[in-house]
Amino acid sequence: MATVHLRIGDLVWGKLGRYPPWPGKIVSPPKDLKKPRGKKCFFVKFFGTEDHAWIKVEQLKPYHPHKEDMVKINKGKRFQQAVDAVEEYLKKAKGKESAHASDDKNKTDKGRKAPAKPMKIIEEDDEDAFKGGSSDKEQTDSDPEPSSVQRLVAGTVSGFKWESSPVKDDSHFHHFLLSQSEKPASSMEPISKRLKIIEEDTGSTSIQAADSTAVNGSITPTDKRIGFLGLGLMGSGIVSNLLKMGHVVTVWNRTAEKCDLFIQEGARLGRTPAEVVSMCDITFSCVSDPKAARDLVLGPSGVLQGIRPGKCYVEMSTVDPETITELSQVITSRGGRFLEAPVSGSQQLSNDGMLVIVAAGDRSVYEDCSSCFQAMGKTSFFLGEAGNAARMMLVLNMVQGSFMATIAEGLTLAQATGQSQQTFLDILCQGQMASTFVDQKCQNILQGNFKPDYYLKHIQKDLRLAISMGDSVNHPTPMAAAANEVYKRAKALDQSDNDMSAVYRAYIH
Repeated sequence: MATVHLRIGDLVWGKLGRYPPWPGKIVSPPKDLKKPRGKKCFFVKFFGTEDHAWIKVEQLKPYHPHKEDMVKINKGKRFQQAVDAVEEYLKKAKGKESAHASDDKNKTDKGRKAPAKPMKIIEEDDEDAFKGGSSDKEQTDSDPEPSSVQRLVAGTVSGFKWESSPVKDDSHFHHFLLSQSEKPASSMEPISKRLKIIEEDTGSTSIQAADSTAVNGSITPTDKRIGFLGLGLMGSGIVSNLLKMGHVVTVWNRTAEKCDLFIQEGARLGRTPAEVVSMCDITFSCVSDPKAARDLVLGPSGVLQGIRPGKCYVEMSTVDPETITELSQVITSRGGRFLEAPVSGSQQLSNDGMLVIVAAGDRSVYEDCSSCFQAMGKTSFFLGEAGNAARMMLVLNMVQGSFMATIAEGLTLAQATGQSQQTFLDILCQGQMASTFVDQKCQNILQGNFKPDYYLKHIQKDLRLAISMGDSVNHPTPMAAAANEVYKRAKALDQSDNDMSAVYRAYIH
């Protein structure tokens, strides 16, 4: 492949993981952020997002020659906003060039012609170019404005060929950015804050994915045998990604027919939970609620019957801390090792391998699961003793569920007062609350599309458990309690198996 000649300051189209090509600018990395080993790449700041990332040379294309094709292919609102930001940047840059040209002319007229300073061309393998810190010039407000890379529209872009790789792309670039920096740089503050290792008062630790293989842009699957119990909305996507990344997986589901597709993809079939656990080194489970989680472990032919000393069990279901404590005790009483690892996300994020994993329990199990977590998610956190992950996940889902109910209330109030719901959404998505979550959920509501991405019955369960958790520590949760009542109303209207956004229907019936 011909050498790509790029330099700091160039505008480019950069492709990151599963996201479509996105406009960005090559900048100098912060001085504390080292270039990844073995990679021929540039440090790119994306327009319309708050993200920076090392992007491999083969995933970069010059901006201007490909602009027309990119604009034709991607019609997304946020994509267009990013392109508009590029054009605004170019206008400002052109204005500065005109001003400099005028100054140079004046100097020339006075016999003091200023020599033009050549800009260094950075080759693919130029290691030293990335060791210096970013200049003040590159941190001016002419640079791309921050928002969030998670707002990029996921999906492939046809008609634009990028260098492909047999392994998963750098979906863990957040982890990767921190792993190359010994201390956070001020210019990387939004990223550093998300990724910094934090020792909390409780002694728990929040970290990114433990395995350093993410740094190499690939996943080296563990040689441990993996079991997976539960192939619902979340579990199906997780198992698919485990298989794609080369893990040896044995599956079981209460409805056996759901296993067929994964058997075709290379998974093995376990006849019972006990058999799966006995066959595997690490067994994950992802089921609907505390009762299902307990039954899976304690019921006939359950997990507990297959546990032997050294066997690992990872509970990924969103349940209450009391259930986690009970399961942890019974697993470890048989010599097993226990980890809880509920996930934040949706069916789509599960399919895309972009979940957030929140783990607690046996730290060594967490580390053994590293390649699995990299396959299924974009980042993971370890929060210390068992029960902490359940508490954190309930708080997260309480906020999400309450927020969704509030958005539905706003949409219906707008309509009731004669306002356009689409206009309400357009205004909302231009303000501080703009997010992929808001945009997608509201668009689905306006289209009457309530296909489940996260079941309404499950978010109501999470609200109920969060409220109960608040009661246990005498902490008021009036907002969650109000939202819970709206979801209960929606369930009474037969919306349980629809998406959580179907809470909207509780306001119109």
